[in-house]
Amino acid sequence: MNLAIDAPAPAAPDCADDGTWLACIECDETFAPFEDVRYTCDECDGLLEVRYADPPTFDEFGSGASADGPDRGVWRYREALPFDLGVTLPEGDTPLHRVPRIEEAVGVDALRIKHEGMNPTGSFKDRGMTVGVRVAKELGVGALACASTGNTSAALAAYGGRGDMQTLVLLPAGKVAAGKVAQASLHGARILEVDGNFDACLDIVQELAARGEAYLLNSLNPFRLEGQKTIGFEILEEFYADYGTFPDRIVLPVGNAGNTSALYKGFRELVQAGALDVEQVPKLTGVQAEGAAPMVEAVEEGNDEIRRWEDVETRATAIRIGNPVNAPKAIPGIRNTDGTAVAVSDNEITAAQRHLAAEGVGVEPASAASVAGLKKLRRSGVVDDDERVVCLTTGHLLKDPEAAYEAGGDPEPVPNDVEAVLDHLHG
Repeated sequence: MNLAIDAPAPAAPDCADDGTWLACIECDETFAPFEDVRYTCDECDGLLEVRYADPPTFDEFGSGASADGPDRGVWRYREALPFDLGVTLPEGDTPLHRVPRIEEAVGVDALRIKHEGMNPTGSFKDRGMTVGVRVAKELGVGALACASTGNTSAALAAYGGRGDMQTLVLLPAGKVAAGKVAQASLHGARILEVDGNFDACLDIVQELAARGEAYLLNSLNPFRLEGQKTIGFEILEEFYADYGTFPDRIVLPVGNAGNTSALYKGFRELVQAGALDVEQVPKLTGVQAEGAAPMVEAVEEGNDEIRRWEDVETRATAIRIGNPVNAPKAIPGIRNTDGTAVAVSDNEITAAQRHLAAEGVGVEPASAASVAGLKKLRRSGVVDDDERVVCLTTGHLLKDPEAAYEAGGDPEPVPNDVEAVLDHLHG
């Protein structure tokens, strides 16, 4: 497995199409990127990565912008992507919030919140879908499919609809927030509710994809992660513009571990291009809910493989996953950047959600796991007081309005009278 942060840029194999190819992270077998539909290695079934012969530097970002395409967001980084433009809404260019009261309470030198809930469908999944749907069109497939805890289904349905393609989503019955189901439904997806958890849904949809019924756009698909790595590019550029340096650590929620894998890949490419020194790469720090923490378990025990958790439960529905498919990519990302992983309770997640809301940053529970994890690591001394940190929040508050309502205060009934209202306020 050649996923070292300081590995040299690979030489393009004969199968490379315009300097782009797919490579297996386990056996290094290479494949042409767009000749056949392929999710894993033909030889060993290992995970695939998109590779480039000439990774770009910071100076090249934005240089390929076309007159009729966006020059911000995901496609600003087209030099680091397989295409010049995808099926776009557009996506990316999300805010890096200042949260001074949380920063002071946690006790770090600097803290910023990268709020991916400000994407078109309200989550980071849009970044991967803009690239993934473009690849689907290149491959000539007619239907798209995913398993989802909610956010993937919303993004798939929206981008599939934009691309005039059929979409199918499999959801664990009764386990997905209503706001997310509503999005997928309104955007025109066919929704199947499976009597099982997310991992069971993914097992089924992978088999459907293997039989050619649809093109799989879960994060097992390596092209999905290409869009998601632009989160890391934006963080580095935005943070440097404000502080003149890069963050020491990026803390992020972990479900299927796609973002951890994607950010690590993007940072490796910047190192290979000579745009980033190894010492400047932020420590990738993953956070899971205690009821769904197989990757934390693997990191703490020093294992390279995770143990699949069959029974998972947390109010943070977006990360209620017991078998993170991208763990083989994410675990090296955590270890090779000197990061770590931590599990937090549902109560800690809700407290962090309230803390963020008090700063005006509204997120769904899974998003708040990053801040909850930072607090826990700061208390234990793993995170030092002189660190500059970015916490990634992955989904908008309105993705799960029921959880938001439960975390907030109750409405107070009053009579239809001004004096009665004043008496109530001052009583």
